[in-house]
Amino acid sequence: MKKNLYIQNLLSFLQTSTTSFHASINVQKILKQNNFVQLQESELWQPLDQGSYFVTRNDSSLIAFRWNGDGTGKMRIAGAHLDSPCLKLKPTPVIEKNNCLQLGVEVYGGALLTPWFDRELSLAGRVCCLHDDRHLTTALIDFARPIGIIPSLAIHLDRDAKKGHEINKQTELVPIIGLAKGFSDGFYANLNKQLVNEHPELTDAAIVDHELFLYDAARPRLIGLENELLTGARLDNLLSCYACVQGLISADLADNGIIVLNDHEEVGSMSSSGAQGSFLQDVLARLYDKPEQRQQMASRAFFISADNAHAVHPNYAEKHDPQHLPQLGGGLVIKCNANQRYATNAHTAARFRLLCNRAHIPVQEFVMRSDMACGSTIGPLISAATGIDTVDVGIPSLAMHSIRETTASSDCFALYEVLKLFFSEAEEL
Repeated sequence: MKKNLYIQNLLSFLQTSTTSFHASINVQKILKQNNFVQLQESELWQPLDQGSYFVTRNDSSLIAFRWNGDGTGKMRIAGAHLDSPCLKLKPTPVIEKNNCLQLGVEVYGGALLTPWFDRELSLAGRVCCLHDDRHLTTALIDFARPIGIIPSLAIHLDRDAKKGHEINKQTELVPIIGLAKGFSDGFYANLNKQLVNEHPELTDAAIVDHELFLYDAARPRLIGLENELLTGARLDNLLSCYACVQGLISADLADNGIIVLNDHEEVGSMSSSGAQGSFLQDVLARLYDKPEQRQQMASRAFFISADNAHAVHPNYAEKHDPQHLPQLGGGLVIKCNANQRYATNAHTAARFRLLCNRAHIPVQEFVMRSDMACGSTIGPLISAATGIDTVDVGIPSLAMHSIRETTASSDCFALYEVLKLFFSEAEEL
């Protein structure tokens, strides 16, 4: 796939992947278009013929694999996470205050909160519905237009505003979605209306519960004098997810290949569909039903954990280790940490360098300053659970965990090229 087409398709993916549920659905559509067959965890898989398959869990995590029929050869795995920091509606969210209709929210993950103020916000997620025949079903909804805003307090009412202050998540981070007086339909009536608009077959169903998230309604787009920069919401880590998917389906597969896209990484991965859950191990156990086979597979496998990396900010270069300054447009980043917050070691880093060299992609390094705390990824969790050699890598980006992030489009395409080669090469890594 050419770079321009890849980037345009990536922008469309970002625009419509407003929650991890929607991202999972979009990945499923891509896989089905490329003849991947969906499997159900509730059904028997064996014997599993040679082919391409995928399975989901909780509507939000997904594993796809190409299988040679007997599991021989090396197993190549790439993984990323589908969720991003955002604001999640509380179970009973509606607040009426001073003629404003508002929604109570919780902060999901380590979001940078200041940029959420004065932005046009939309709402999307999953709802659980009860039918007349008393059975439950789930459906995804997305308002796909601005419906809310979190206004800042005017500077005239806060003379210390320029000095900065800690945001109170309970009292200040409360979006306005309309006026309370004369609001005859109510929030839940509008929610049902949106459900029926997107799913006419659910006209007679009633919403019982929901998992709904606010998101930036502005589109992702290319910017810069030469359109060399890509800016938008949820770049961490949908950029890596899309590269994993396209890398797998575009490869001329030499060995068995798997991509694992987990939910809940931003809140610690401790869930049935997170990297600390059993999803990947359960799939591997079905493919290799004998423990000894799985151990043999793990000893030959290689896992690339892809998650955005911190590019050096030109206005805050002192926040980086001076010997490790990943640059936008400078190529992919190998992430290292002495305390194993990243799973990279000398051997796995060397293997990834060789892979990038074959793809003619430059490599950079990231190490957090020794006096600052380091984040983590799904890499150490999956490596510890499976015993598979792992490297943590990423696309360099700015403003990670903000409502909008920025990266270089060339680096986005570079990750795709490397993962395509990773799943294609028969040569030893």
